[in-house]
Amino acid sequence: MSVFATASGVGSWPGSSPRPAAEVVVGELAGALAHIVELPARGVGADLLGRAGALLIDVAIDTVPRGYRIAARPGAVTRRAVSLLDEDMDALEEAWEKAGLRGRGRVVKVQAPGPVSLVAGLELANGHRAITDPGAVRDLAASLAEGVAAHRAALARRLDTPVVVQFDEASLPAALGGLLTGVTAFSPVAPLDEALAAALLDNCVATVGADVLLHSCAAELPWNFLQRSAISAVSVDANMLRAADLDGIAAFVESGRTVVLGVVPATAPQRPPSVEQVAAAVVGVTDRLGFGRSALRDRIGVSPACGLAGATPQWSRTAIELARKAAEAFAQDPDAI
Repeated sequence: MSVFATASGVGSWPGSSPRPAAEVVVGELAGALAHIVELPARGVGADLLGRAGALLIDVAIDTVPRGYRIAARPGAVTRRAVSLLDEDMDALEEAWEKAGLRGRGRVVKVQAPGPVSLVAGLELANGHRAITDPGAVRDLAASLAEGVAAHRAALARRLDTPVVVQFDEASLPAALGGLLTGVTAFSPVAPLDEALAAALLDNCVATVGADVLLHSCAAELPWNFLQRSAISAVSVDANMLRAADLDGIAAFVESGRTVVLGVVPATAPQRPPSVEQVAAAVVGVTDRLGFGRSALRDRIGVSPACGLAGATPQWSRTAIELARKAAEAFAQDPDAI
């Protein structure tokens, strides 16, 4: 059974206190796929791109009005990112110890921006996106791969447990499709060459030394591209799927890999769904893939639709609990749903 064919969270979490957040995630997901929490409400250095400042090797970042820019040397932003990530690792280790999980073989997930979204989001010193400079693209992707590998290995040692990796690639469809905006209308961003994007992603997969899941809440995912990649699983927002996506998902699953379906609302709906309704949403997708449900029981995972940073703490706990129970129901007897 794939390590990703279970329940997990996407990564982000509400609030600014890592310890209670880690305790909830470990408590709800230790029997599934627990993850290190991301708390973007803490501000600079805590959001997805800011966290890259703590992961990149020999590359520093700083803030600019539009987000983050590559810096000549480490400064306050890089130091803050490193400090926040250390705090998050401490919180997870404490929750792991408290739950008695050290050495039990329970898998944990770490998240990082994917190489394409990283170069799409970071600015060069001249204000242009890093994706416009081939040399910067190669250097940043290599730095990210090394940094995530080191982060994964460090957490695995601290928890004495296997650790897998999630690359967040929200910008992948836009980058490949030439939809990224430039600094001005007179400086458009050309589409990223698909072969280069594949090389960046596959190099990261090879370097991190663990199974890799690619997550994206974006529409129109490039399934042919993902099918040719070395990733082990794809995590999607099920609400963004269209009929055209189903063939791609079916081919991806048929290749022996996993799709994680984001079917739990990322913020509290007016009428919260039951476990049965969440499980029904899962089979509402899988039944359209052309396989029997039992054939998919070890190839489908369940998660919230996207990150939970905008939710209340109460809903965040409920969301991952619903995901876990729905995943358990699908794995145990999908034909009964």
